[in-house]
Amino acid sequence: MQWTSLIAIFGLFWVLSAFIVLPIGLRTPDEVEGHEVQTGHADSAPVNFRPGKVALRATILAAVLSVLFTLNWSYGWVTREDLNFYGEMPSEDLGY
Repeated sequence: MQWTSLIAIFGLFWVLSAFIVLPIGLRTPDEVEGHEVQTGHADSAPVNFRPGKVALRATILAAVLSVLFTLNWSYGWVTREDLNFYGEMPSEDLGY
């Protein structure tokens, strides 16, 4: 696998990981005592959003997923045939 493909795969896993870890640890004003919602702010807006922490968590998760994907690509632990739950394609039965 080329290094540019590895970077692209890591980027895709990073975006997916960012959405997965985004809600972890966030607290709304209802969960924090003594916090008042200012005029014009949503009641559901997080009080303690830290983008640096989200980026770090997403980077770690994306690195783990990228390594697992690359190892699976190299060793073939899970193949397309393993994920085929419906049998042969109908077009193969018809001779197309």
